[in-house]
Amino acid sequence: MIRIQNTVAIAVVLALGCVAISQAQIPEMAKPSKEHKLLEQFAGDWKMTAEAEPAPGQPPIKCEGSETAKMLGGFWLISEGQGDMMGTPVNSRLTIGYDPAKKKYIGTFCCTMDSTLWTYEGKMDETGKKLTLETEGPMPMDPSKKCKFREVLELQDPDHKTFTSYIQGEDGKEVKMVEMKYERKK
Repeated sequence: MIRIQNTVAIAVVLALGCVAISQAQIPEMAKPSKEHKLLEQFAGDWKMTAEAEPAPGQPPIKCEGSETAKMLGGFWLISEGQGDMMGTPVNSRLTIGYDPAKKKYIGTFCCTMDSTLWTYEGKMDETGKKLTLETEGPMPMDPSKKCKFREVLELQDPDHKTFTSYIQGEDGKEVKMVEMKYERKK
């Protein structure tokens, strides 16, 4: 009998709570902004070729792979990449969204090549086709030192995009490190 009374009491409290919540003014759910909608153009299934410049005078390292990029709730571009670099499988995850409070694009990147969680902030150019993101991370030749990176995601046309990574050297000059070219799978 006590169990039944407790169950009934809990049900009544929950029902009253639901009525109170439904009568309270609940704020409207957020909706994707025009800045979020610009990210949709980078979504899709893509095949990728990449070329990395390990050091001046050394031959480039080439890589092939694929990417599946989808929108999450209209707010986030979530990309999963797979590739092969010199016989080693590489997997990556990229997230990009827009933070209305900061008025900046934000994101993260991680991959199976190291333990760094890269965090980005950046802006879209006036064409809405070129997103520039900035980050800081370990220097490739000396991971005990940090340096600045600039990543550029650009849509050439609906079926072609590039992702180019630049590193800032100790002298303050930028050098292109990696360029990835994507073609939409049909």
